[in-house]
Amino acid sequence: MPTADWFAQFAAGEARGISPVYERLALAVSGDDVLLGLLESVPPPKRQPNLLFGVVRLLGGPVDDPAAFHDFTVANWAAVEAQLRIRATQTNEVGRCALLLPVLAGLPQPLALLEVGASAGLGLFPDRYRYRYGGHTVGNGGPVLECDLTGAPPPATLPRVVWRAGLDLNPLDVTDPADAAWLEALIWPEHDHRRERLRAAAALAAADPPVLVRGDLVDDLPGLAAQAPPDATLVVFHTSVLYQVPAPRRTAFIDLVRGLPGHWISVEGADVVPHPELPAPPGTELHNVLALDGTPLAWTRAHGQGMTWIGAQVRLP
Repeated sequence: MPTADWFAQFAAGEARGISPVYERLALAVSGDDVLLGLLESVPPPKRQPNLLFGVVRLLGGPVDDPAAFHDFTVANWAAVEAQLRIRATQTNEVGRCALLLPVLAGLPQPLALLEVGASAGLGLFPDRYRYRYGGHTVGNGGPVLECDLTGAPPPATLPRVVWRAGLDLNPLDVTDPADAAWLEALIWPEHDHRRERLRAAAALAAADPPVLVRGDLVDDLPGLAAQAPPDATLVVFHTSVLYQVPAPRRTAFIDLVRGLPGHWISVEGADVVPHPELPAPPGTELHNVLALDGTPLAWTRAHGQGMTWIGAQVRLP
């Protein structure tokens, strides 16, 4: 879509009601011919609002005042453009584990987890976080992940994970100050709770680093999946990743992952991994679809803050 429309849609569909700072900023950029013109110099995928805002924050620029943001970005465009070209939105949002837990807890245990687009691998520890679904709490470990769950009972137990590995074109290391700074730059300005749980999850991962492999989601997935222990249920999963993958490559990945042993969990936009005859989402905000082996289960919010089960619950294996 045109870049101006992308920023306007981001303001209305993703930031509204969640980040007034980013809503105001995205609306301003959508009507800023100078900034839109500069963005034309980078490939379309690199014009993503989240990416631009994260890069400017990484470089020390302001985001709370659209005029100051404009001035900083124009004055420092060479540095901004260079970062846009080498960066990706690797938001390692551990809150999305709350969306995965109801499915993971219901699969045959123990589990071997393989995350595609793993970033720093913080999503590979769903068994070590604490979850709060309304008044129901699961687990007693470190950061608390809160999720409004509608249409299904909350999970009663945590999964048992015996192997965990991540695949990413550019894995991040939480013990590297530069990588840690990029992860924090991707957290939206007002979201102090997300920043705190990112740091808590990063400390957990630093103490027990997961296996993170630099590789392609099609070419290198079979080899990594083959390393999973045979007596564990392999679960390949990804959350808000495939929108960054070109459509033909996305199709190749879906065909590949369907043929692997075990199970496939996706949390992606309905236009990214399409599902026929989906009911309307429960609100006007941006929603993704949680699916197991291609069967849609729930509408989910972007940062894991809520999920609404779709129709009758699907019986898990």
